[in-house]
Amino acid sequence: MISITTSNHKKVYFASDQHLGAPTMEASLPREKKFVAWLESIKNDTEAIFLLGDLFDFWFEYKKVVPKGFTRVLGKLAEISDSGIPIYFFVGNHDLWMKDYFEKELNIAVFHQPQEFLINQKKFLIGHGDGLGPGDIGYKRMKKVFTFPPFKWMFRWLHPDLGVKLGQYMSVKNKLISGEEDFKFLGAENEWLVQYCKKKLQENHYDYFVFGHRHLALEIKLTENSTYYNLGDWIQYYTFGVFEETRFSLSKFN
Repeated sequence: MISITTSNHKKVYFASDQHLGAPTMEASLPREKKFVAWLESIKNDTEAIFLLGDLFDFWFEYKKVVPKGFTRVLGKLAEISDSGIPIYFFVGNHDLWMKDYFEKELNIAVFHQPQEFLINQKKFLIGHGDGLGPGDIGYKRMKKVFTFPPFKWMFRWLHPDLGVKLGQYMSVKNKLISGEEDFKFLGAENEWLVQYCKKKLQENHYDYFVFGHRHLALEIKLTENSTYYNLGDWIQYYTFGVFEETRFSLSKFN
């Protein structure tokens, strides 16, 4: 378990689901600039930054090639990382084919599964959130295919011009990947991530569960001492999480 202790009244920030590149690179450019402006605005008072997946709408790392674009956000992340601020990245369902580019080029830790963190002595379980809990059977089957090593090996043999174009098209058009039909709140009892968190509480205590994926800014009390948060997105809401001293809250970047 990674332990973080904030100093000098600094904060820990959380954001997810920027989906840069969707529906086109041109259309997402204003959102990229806005996200970069947010990173610039927080860099002087942050102890650590957590990015909880789907930073890109499609991402695939060939051995020598990564998708074109995203210069502004990658440059800003490199600047922040180089300044000594740790950044933790959790792959989402749109960038699950991430390998070691972030680790080698940007010195950003990359996680493929939810992880436990101890921040100011508060216990967190943090992840993107896709495929957790009951339901979502179609996506879970698709994820097994996408993460199957022979499938990734075969996809890598596609020329990047073809592979990236195909991946971008599927990310936008395939509802199992994009999840567009699921971005509605139908009550805490119908939230798969809430059910997942409640099950995890039967095994261990967590003060905070923090996830993305749902594109909805949510704060749901699980027990007297445990709360589930979803971070929303940077497509409609521009919401993010802040942990200061021992308190977690959701906020919006205007």
